[in-house]
Amino acid sequence: MAERNVHLMGFFGRKSLFSMFSITSILFMLSLLFVMRSTGHRHFFYLNVLPKSKVLALSEEGYSQSSSQSDYEVSNSNRVVSNKGTLEKYNVLKCNPSKQVLKVFMYDLPPQFHFELLGWKAEGKSVWPDIRKLVPTYPGGLNVQHSIEYWLTLDLLLSEFDDNLNGRSASAIRVHNSSEADVIFVPFFSSVCYNRFSKVKQKKKTSPNTLLQQKLVAFLTAQEEWKRSGGKDHIILAHHPNSLLDARMKLWPAMFILSDFGRYPPTVANVEKDVIAPYKHVIRNYENDTSDFDSRPTLLYFQGAIYRKDGGSIRQELFYMLKDEKDVHFSFGSILKGGVKQATDGMHSSKFCLNIAGDTPSSNRLFDAIASHCVPVIISDEIELPYEDVLDYSEFCIFVRSSDAIKPHFLINFIRSITKQEWTTMWERLKEIENLFEYRYPSKDNDAVQMVWQAIARKVPTVNFKVHKSSRYSRSPVSKEGGLKSFPLPKNIL
Repeated sequence: MAERNVHLMGFFGRKSLFSMFSITSILFMLSLLFVMRSTGHRHFFYLNVLPKSKVLALSEEGYSQSSSQSDYEVSNSNRVVSNKGTLEKYNVLKCNPSKQVLKVFMYDLPPQFHFELLGWKAEGKSVWPDIRKLVPTYPGGLNVQHSIEYWLTLDLLLSEFDDNLNGRSASAIRVHNSSEADVIFVPFFSSVCYNRFSKVKQKKKTSPNTLLQQKLVAFLTAQEEWKRSGGKDHIILAHHPNSLLDARMKLWPAMFILSDFGRYPPTVANVEKDVIAPYKHVIRNYENDTSDFDSRPTLLYFQGAIYRKDGGSIRQELFYMLKDEKDVHFSFGSILKGGVKQATDGMHSSKFCLNIAGDTPSSNRLFDAIASHCVPVIISDEIELPYEDVLDYSEFCIFVRSSDAIKPHFLINFIRSITKQEWTTMWERLKEIENLFEYRYPSKDNDAVQMVWQAIARKVPTVNFKVHKSSRYSRSPVSKEGGLKSFPLPKNIL
């Protein structure tokens, strides 16, 4: 009997211990879940409640259906799926109709910073043109290649008129409360300001371009929005390599929209915080392109400035290597005396178009080639390309290292080795993606305007991380004494 009691006591003891362990485990898991929620870590089931980061947030419903679906879904352009021996290319971007739209607060800068630079005159107190009645035009010629500031500003202005969107699916909308915005947009037309107003007038010591930059810095650094983030969430456009020369060193915390990093030190501009945007091509699009490999007689085409400095010196070396090849066009050219038409006809009738580094790593020639469906041959080791985080340029471009390009016969032999089928595949891909590089007003789905907004949106989580981290001690009093001090926890900490 005693042995039986001892056995029963042992059984109930073990059962009690098991129950206590189970309860303790459950309490621990609940407390861990509670702590994760209170600390605000970005777990997928809490992403939707994060402020300002909704741009890339996954919905609970979308995540439960498939880990590859989201409100803002991006697929790699080089992804292929095998289906009974066939290959199906995915689209460059697959945008869910319910995607979150980038919220942009735009400063009401005086007209002298934007449309007045184009010759527009304000009426009354309004600082913006009524674009439902008249849209100011942008100067033509080579000015237009750096006109991104114009297209993005128009797109934000248009977003306020729901009756004038014509079914447009917006990637960004303007909001008038900066605390609701994902980013702060600075509508300074810096490229046209450099192109048209950088010369010092008679009896003046400073050019209008420099004066406007000084005024811009004074304005921005005085704003509460700038002080709140240190400028990290501000969008500043400086697409022309020489634009914003005086202000860039003072406004560097902002996100710059650039054509390349050629004239910026990496501490001021870099691929982590800034966005590379395409040039607006100068030559006309090749509409209804029915050409093929055999109907394009020129193998390799280049027309432009040949004698350049710095990294562009390679143009001169390639000129002497290629100028006598029978099916290669390599000559000096400009937009003067019918130069644009000549380049258009030349690119439309060429299989490959050279894009060689000039004074800076990038040039408009790449985007002229894309519009011409002429397979770009890129010889620029330091080039950064638009939307390369979602677009695989190797599907429609040929890349050649500068050190290889200048080897005798290397480049021409390499180009000649590319088969008709390989060229045709790249040519077809060019026609599929050319829309991504078209600036339009009103903008259309996945054109250059919306693609730039989407590139900015993909930077928002990084911007928020930096802003939040920099504000950790914003409420802490500055102590004049050394050592650590304890402070009572805020009442809403839990």
